[in-house]
Amino acid sequence: MAALERRTIGELNCHVITAEHPECLVVLCHGFGAPGNDLVQIGAYLLESNPEFVDRVTIVFPEAPLSLAELGMPDGRAWWPLDMMRLNQVVESGNYRDLRAESPELLPSSRDKVHQVITELQAELKLDMSQTIVGGFSQGSMLVTDLTLHANPKPAGLVVWSGTLLNEAVWRPLADSLSGLPIVQSHGTTDEILPFEAAESLKEMFNEAGAQTRFLKFSGGHTIPPEAIQATSELIQPLLKQAE
Repeated sequence: MAALERRTIGELNCHVITAEHPECLVVLCHGFGAPGNDLVQIGAYLLESNPEFVDRVTIVFPEAPLSLAELGMPDGRAWWPLDMMRLNQVVESGNYRDLRAESPELLPSSRDKVHQVITELQAELKLDMSQTIVGGFSQGSMLVTDLTLHANPKPAGLVVWSGTLLNEAVWRPLADSLSGLPIVQSHGTTDEILPFEAAESLKEMFNEAGAQTRFLKFSGGHTIPPEAIQATSELIQPLLKQAE
């Protein structure tokens, strides 16, 4: 694997797999309660299974700004607080539309912090948004969806692993800006944290906007299946320069 380093970029601590001759930047944001290096193994797998990515793809894993140590999760981080009791009530009641009304107070702040990471790395690597893919898992996928909806110009692709539709009053009016954007979205049919039906609502928003959505439905829970990682590889591939 290429060199892995931990450094501060903007206001966030980040784990970075640095390419020697970067042609593409991939930003992967972890989920609620995970440590900041939670998705590093996914990045390593992307490089190991695609040797042509080594030394050509830089992958950054920002650490969420909030510590969950006070909740008994010493290594846990979060992009914004979650009302776990309310989320459990939504899941138990099956009233998934309630999630759409969620508008986390700290979402704009976290979005700005990750955008700062992206712009600083782009300047350092001499890359731009057309050479950048953003993705995430669970809460991290909601964050990068929000970032992509607000971004101008858009990234080259969006990866949503086990995400959901929230902040609908803000997201839906911005959704038309996703027209033509390649999106990989995966979700398990037995997801016990973010129900499959809610993920389908997000998919429908993407499709209605004219995004090039690749929706991967899999039999499983709140996780990232191999086929979703493979689809992410296929999203990266076109951004690499072809040999003469």
